[in-house]
Order: sequence, then structure tokens, then C-alpha cells
Amino acid sequence: MTFSIDCRDKTTREINQLLREAIASGQEHVRLLEPEARHNLGVALLCPVHVVLEGSAGYYCAGMMDGAHVEVRGSVGWGGAESMMNGTLIVDGHAGSGVAASIRGGIVVVRGDAAARAGVSMKGGTLLIGGNCGYMAGFMMQKGRIVICGDAGDALADSMYEGVIFVGGQIAALGNDAVVEEPTSEDRAWLNEMLVKYHIPGPTSFRKVVSGRKLWNFDRKEIATWKVAL
Repeated sequence: MTFSIDCRDKTTREINQLLREAIASGQEHVRLLEPEARHNLGVALLCPVHVVLEGSAGYYCAGMMDGAHVEVRGSVGWGGAESMMNGTLIVDGHAGSGVAASIRGGIVVVRGDAAARAGVSMKGGTLLIGGNCGYMAGFMMQKGRIVICGDAGDALADSMYEGVIFVGGQIAALGNDAVVEEPTSEDRAWLNEMLVKYHIPGPTSFRKVVSGRKLWNFDRKEIATWKVAL
């Protein structure tokens, strides 16, 4: 059974309080009706509840959660799923800047486009973007995987320590110390599995972007690379 919360004429604090009360009472499926792009909805959910927002959300939707499954029947603003430990955020529309920033695990799916700085400082988990992505995706990424089915903006994977970015479209420009490799057969199998699982119509092939590892340790021989990065 699904429990519904009508968000109209309620503050963000009231909505989140009602959501937490529903979860505490044992509700496992909750719908937020008419969210009207409010900020900070569904943050810090720390149990495997299924929450569906019937409309768009504002900044920091589903941030800092650990284990919840959140679906947005619209778009999200800045910082969707920021600092998520584990769980799933699925966005049917587009995502603003910084989606999946600093996540440590879980999966973030954006069926549309993502704005700038998607997946910055990721420390694990997966970000799957069905459309295009803005500049500086994967900046200072430390671990995890980003999949961009469309085009990627400037400075892709800039100063990335570890992690992998797959791009199906054009890359405007690689960031500092980012290099392109050919995906392995295991990579291609995983990509196909993800696209099928989340019903994303992907491209026929991807390029794989990884760290060149020149910025891992300072070396005077690489001073030119460091000057550009800094």
C-alpha cells in the first residue's frame, strides 16, 4: 500500500517531517504529491523506503541518504543526491549542477541532461546520464563510474584521481591529466546491462576516460602539467 502526502500549502520542514513520520510508522512506499520544485526534499533518508515525487524537485533532493530509493517524476535542481552513502535516485527529467557530487555509493540515474560539475569528487557509486552533460563532469573524482550517453562539456575528468567516465557522444575537451582508453569487453557488458536495467536508449559505442596519473605525485619533470592544473 502506498501512503501519499499532499505537499500543497506545506513548508519543506512540514513535508519532510510528515515523510519521516510515515517511515517511522512502517510505511515502505510514500508518494509526495505536488512537490512544486521545493528544495531539500527527502534528505537524509537512512532506511530502504521507496519515495516517489510526483513532480519536479529543487536543490539537494535526496541528499545525504543511505539506502532509500527515490524517484522524481520531473527534474531536479542543484546537488541531487549530494553526499549519498547508498541508495538510488532516479530522475525522469533533467538535473541541475552538481548532481551526484561526493557520493560514496549507490546509483543516480538522470534520464535527461545534466548541467555542470556532475559527479564531482565522487568517492564511489554510479552516475548514469541519458542525455548530455555540462562542463567539469567528474572533477577530482576519486572512485566510481559516470556514464554519459550524449555529449560531454569542457574539462571532462579534470584532475581525476581514479574512477572511470564513459562517453557515448562528443567530448568538448578533456580536463587536466585525463586520457582516453578503449573500453574492455567487461566494460561493454556492464554498460549494456545498466542501459537495459534503467531503460536508457544508449549509443552504439562509448569512449572510456581515465586518469593519466601524472598528478598523483609531484614530479619536477611534470611541472608544466602541474602549472596548468593549479
